[in-house]
Amino acid sequence: MTNRQLKCLAYISVVMAAGVGAAAPSSMAARHLVHPGQSIQAAVDAARPGDSILVLPGTYHESVLITKRLTLTGVGYPERTVITPPTAGVRAGNACAQAGNGICVMGDAAKTVDWVNIRSLTLSGFKKSGIWATYTDRLRVERVTAEKNGTWGIAQQRSTRGVFRNNLARDNGESGIFIANTIDHEGGATDTKGAVIRHNTLTGNRIGITVRRVRNLSVSDNTLTANCGGVFVVGDEGKPAAGDMTVRDNRVIANNKFCAGTTRLPAIQGSGIVLTGAEDTLVRSNTVRDNVGASPLSGGIVLFQSFVGAANTNNVIRDNVVTGNKSADLANRGKGTGNTFQGNRCLVSEPAGMC
Repeated sequence: MTNRQLKCLAYISVVMAAGVGAAAPSSMAARHLVHPGQSIQAAVDAARPGDSILVLPGTYHESVLITKRLTLTGVGYPERTVITPPTAGVRAGNACAQAGNGICVMGDAAKTVDWVNIRSLTLSGFKKSGIWATYTDRLRVERVTAEKNGTWGIAQQRSTRGVFRNNLARDNGESGIFIANTIDHEGGATDTKGAVIRHNTLTGNRIGITVRRVRNLSVSDNTLTANCGGVFVVGDEGKPAAGDMTVRDNRVIANNKFCAGTTRLPAIQGSGIVLTGAEDTLVRSNTVRDNVGASPLSGGIVLFQSFVGAANTNNVIRDNVVTGNKSADLANRGKGTGNTFQGNRCLVSEPAGMC
């Protein structure tokens, strides 16, 4: 056996011992190995549903389109296996590259793409998103670094039961992690059937985590700092309303970067956790400190009426540590009803009396 073959077997052994790809490929599933200089997309195209693709450390200049069940894993730490845009002057090949994304997982209304796993990769410098997913079920994105992408780090729409865990999203133009019903038009919230956003680190983005017009998910145990805003739960006048979710045990610290206003939102700076047009959401046991700004959205935990007129209703804000935020630790700025504030540790509230 050659030294190269032994080295490849060693890489595979390390990955298997670490449990990578443990999401139950079938007994007939194959593993495809991609070396630097080779095409990840070619391996994806050659794979059968359920196969695993192991990408050896290196830099790969391409976009990858996935339309079948498979596991795509970088060997070793995420920063060792980097996917960047195609080299300048090279014609964009697939639809993912043409849209300016790094990895795309794409189904359609007639058939979702299910059980795709993406792990231990870095997606850097794409015009739009590092990872973009649409019409998926049970997508898992874990230990991925998404950095310096023009719009979103990791984004998903029209999808259910996604798991986004232990990722790092930094310095992206919009949200580090973005989950929505659809980006194309207004409308009622999608039931995500229990999507999970957990143990991620979000820093240097416009907004760390945005969940827009979706329901039935959890945002927990994440660290958000140095963004313009931390966590945004966004709804509109569509029915069902956004909400019915839990935001808990997150550390939302000093998100004081300044981001200018857009056609949708005013300038953002110093926003910790913001609910706008949401209902039946539990915000509990978060640490929200030192978020300081002068925007209408500034403050520790802020309830704000949607810019299309939707109010916050029946949300529970309890048992949070909310200190050092300005202009207030807790703020209820809007005409919503049934919102309650209980057991929070804070100093300043708008209106007074909620601390």
